[in-house]
Amino acid sequence: MAELLKFELVSPEKLLMSAEVEQVVVPGSEGDFGVFVNHAPVLSTMRPGIIDITEADGKKQRIFVRGGFAEVNPQGLTVLAEQAINMDDLDAAALAQEVANAEEDVADAKSDDKRQKAQETLDHLKQLQTSL
Repeated sequence: MAELLKFELVSPEKLLMSAEVEQVVVPGSEGDFGVFVNHAPVLSTMRPGIIDITEADGKKQRIFVRGGFAEVNPQGLTVLAEQAINMDDLDAAALAQEVANAEEDVADAKSDDKRQKAQETLDHLKQLQTSL
């Protein structure tokens, strides 16, 4: 049997998933990256996007995250997500609300830096809307 990657997905509220998986694709701020067992250590911020999980039995799971951090270490991969929603539970109305919230964040931004970050989040959410 192939070695498996220990994966944990944590939100501010609770531990959402803890499992041994084949692979996880993370929406890093510099681009998507795949993590397998024995991956080199990495610490990355995440942009809003989809985490693609390939479970030990080959089953796929897709989870929307609205930013956070991903840490790969010798023990495995831990994702600390600002918000996480299983794609099976994410509907167009919920995503439309996320877009509206992000549009408010852009309008309310007090500095160019905050406005740019809010605009990037909004752009990623709109891109996600097209994949629903």
